[in-house]
Amino acid sequence: MDLEALKKSSALHPKPPGLALQYGTAGFRARAQQLDHIMFRMGLLAVLRSRAVASTIGIMVTASHNPEEDNGVKLVDPLGEMLHPSWEEYATQLANAEDEELQSVITEICQKAAVNQHKDASVFIGRDTRPSSEELSQSVVDGVSVLGGQYHDYGLVTTPQLHYLVCCQNTQGQYGKATLEGYYEKLSKAFTELMKQAPSSGEHQRHLKVDCANGIGALKLSEMEPYFPKEVLIHLYNDGTKEKLNHLCGADFVKVNQKAPRGLDLKPNERCCSFDGDADRIVYYYEDTSGHFHLIDGDKIATLMSIFLKDLLAKVGQSSALAVVQTAYANGSSTRYLQETLKVPVHCVKTGVKHLHHKAQEFDVGVYFEANGHGTVLFSKAAETKIRQLAKEEKDAEKREAAKVLGNMIDLINQTVGDAVSDMLVIEAILALKGLSVQQWDAIYTDLPNRLLKVQVADRRAIGTADAERRAVSPAGLQERIDALVRQQRLARAFVRPSGTEDVVRVYAEADTQEAADALAHEVALAVYHLAGGKGAPPQP
Repeated sequence: MDLEALKKSSALHPKPPGLALQYGTAGFRARAQQLDHIMFRMGLLAVLRSRAVASTIGIMVTASHNPEEDNGVKLVDPLGEMLHPSWEEYATQLANAEDEELQSVITEICQKAAVNQHKDASVFIGRDTRPSSEELSQSVVDGVSVLGGQYHDYGLVTTPQLHYLVCCQNTQGQYGKATLEGYYEKLSKAFTELMKQAPSSGEHQRHLKVDCANGIGALKLSEMEPYFPKEVLIHLYNDGTKEKLNHLCGADFVKVNQKAPRGLDLKPNERCCSFDGDADRIVYYYEDTSGHFHLIDGDKIATLMSIFLKDLLAKVGQSSALAVVQTAYANGSSTRYLQETLKVPVHCVKTGVKHLHHKAQEFDVGVYFEANGHGTVLFSKAAETKIRQLAKEEKDAEKREAAKVLGNMIDLINQTVGDAVSDMLVIEAILALKGLSVQQWDAIYTDLPNRLLKVQVADRRAIGTADAERRAVSPAGLQERIDALVRQQRLARAFVRPSGTEDVVRVYAEADTQEAADALAHEVALAVYHLAGGKGAPPQP
């Protein structure tokens, strides 16, 4: 390590006094002007991580669905997964070190993580379309370079594309070619093969309106358009040419506000979907003939994929292979449908993509989605090998065809992370193959009315949870109070959990009517306020 060079370079990216940030599930997020030193230091950390695991590491400059003024950074581990939890701690430690402590913290991390400073290091860098992203990714480059790391700057990419590129690189091309063309070709080839099997193939064009949140999704979808079969017409809205990123549009806006984004005109019964700012989340929606808005969120996406996969897996004699992973926020109707009607095992884990991904890896075929539209499907090596073998060698025609469709699904799904582009193509293929309209998909089950609330508290650590955040273990008496309130309503459920980022407690309630769900959420919020140190005025109904 060239200490003089490190000192000089670090002085160009000074840490603002008194600023402390935490690396969480979404990496670092803050106002863009607070992040220069963070980017430089994450460049340093990526080099250390690359040397520790002898693989290429990714760095994505994005703040996803946050406002345009914010930015952030996430590291991507060798197989395209999220950064290992022990390294999240190193990231926080390195980010918050004073300038003069930088060298000693690097040395400490190298000792703890057995990093050989003389090994080669390789880092892939990507960024979203925020005005601040280009300059901030240059700070990443400075960090990588000063520790002697090699880098490839892919420039403007979606977050899932960077995850894909890192995985391709570290599997020596087994997962695909580590180029954007490789990504477009792999996905479009699988999608085209699937669309050939669709009953009405070639007869009519399938139209889909896509709200791109004024973000990177628009750029990449238009690059990909020449690869699509001509039966599919994708119309892009909020493409970033006129409005601000994520402003009154995008998957998060649509999910939270239960209404269409600005800049997209809804016609009755038209299929529409929204990406978020870095294109790793997707939700669908439509307006019925009476002007009523219908949201199709991550729970319903997971259900559609599960129905389709279960049917195919049964045809190839692997019907027990499938499981679904949800969080406590999944609508009770979706859980009931999956377990009771579809007879698929459902597992509940703590909120956060990394928990879902980790659990889904335990199954031959693991489907996971958060209600916000972030999710994917994971196939075990054994399941994939078996499916590919059946597609080649199976004598029984029906079984062989089902295996071929599954093989194309495996290629179309981005298994590294939730990917709005990939998920959109998977959904479009399933709807075409099953001959389902968006209304028929929506009607698979009816969501229970629900309500989300936030309660300000003095210290969020007052709330302790267990059973995948479905039960409160502290403060004393809170869970008993919630249980008593839930018993007063039909089909009711409620839970509370501390926010990961601010001193608020999140309350979720569902029941058989919207009035009952609202009343239950309010009563639970009051219980939190009184028992867990509420701040300010008590929650109002």
